[in-house]
This record gives sequence, structure tokens and C-alpha cells, in this order.
Amino acid sequence: MNICVFLSAADLDERYTRPAREFAELIGRGGHTLVWGGSDRGLMKVVADGVAASGGRLVGVSVEFLSDAARAEADEMVVAGDLSERKALLLAKSDAVVVMVGGTGTLDEATEILELKKHGHHTKPVVLLNTAGFYDGLRQQFQRMEDEGFLPLPLSDLVFFAEDGVGAMAFLEESMGLG
Repeated sequence: MNICVFLSAADLDERYTRPAREFAELIGRGGHTLVWGGSDRGLMKVVADGVAASGGRLVGVSVEFLSDAARAEADEMVVAGDLSERKALLLAKSDAVVVMVGGTGTLDEATEILELKKHGHHTKPVVLLNTAGFYDGLRQQFQRMEDEGFLPLPLSDLVFFAEDGVGAMAFLEESMGLG
């Protein structure tokens, strides 16, 4: 399975890096491929290192203005012209999407992927990995959107909130008929 992971390239503390590393190892040990933003910095590096060390493949999709941070030893690296093209390529190269902790770029990626799913442009499973309760507020906002009629389908059809990597991987494998 090709698993797109949206996440931060920032250097973060252990409460975020440890669970990210653990999930990365699940990707690699499962024989899956990481499809990610291609960066060799911060949390993106942690995840890419974990996948590679555990036997998984790395497919990066960088963007021109960040290409100096691209991981040199990825199995495949594509450089998109802009962020919109990058998001489209990341989605096209993946079978499933996991959103880890991140800033505005990660939030932009997550909401675009969910909007595309809402409108039927893809049916890939999407997981928000809620490390250390990072997405509790977003979950509450999404629930309000559903409760007040802003979502044309149940929230559970759009996204699965996982509290840890084991739960995220179990959901993905079940969704893809692998588990």
C-alpha cells in the first residue's frame, strides 16, 4: 500500500517524534511505501528514516522552492512546480492518506484532501493521527460541522481519527482489504 503522510518538517519534541517513528516502522515492516513531501528535515526526516530503516520504500514529492531540503536517498523523488501540483501528485501516488501533526501547510493539505473526498474525487481512506490530542479541536469543529448540517455525508465516511499508529494502520489495512 502506498501511504501518503502529510506532516510537519519542523523539529519537534519527543511527544511527537516517538509516535511518528513508531508509525513509520509499521509502514516499513508492513512492506508499504511512504509517499510524503520529500523533505529530509524535522518530523518528515524522522518518518522517512523510520520507514527506510524498517524496509519500506520512499516516494517523495517536493516542490521547487523546497527542493534544497529534499531527501537525496529516496527511492523516487518528484519535484512539483507549486504546492497545488504537489498535493495532486501526492494524492495520485497514494492509496491512503494519513495526516500527522503539522502547521498551516499540513492543515491545508488535510482540508483539501477531505474536500476532494466529500465531492467524490477520491475514495481513499483518510486518517487523522491524533498524537497527544493534537487534533482534538479539529475533531470538535468537524463534529459541529456534521451536527449543524455543513457536511453532506457522515464525518465517519470522510475521516477516521486514530489515537495511535497501531489504530491508524489497522484502519488502513481493513479499509484496503489487507487486514
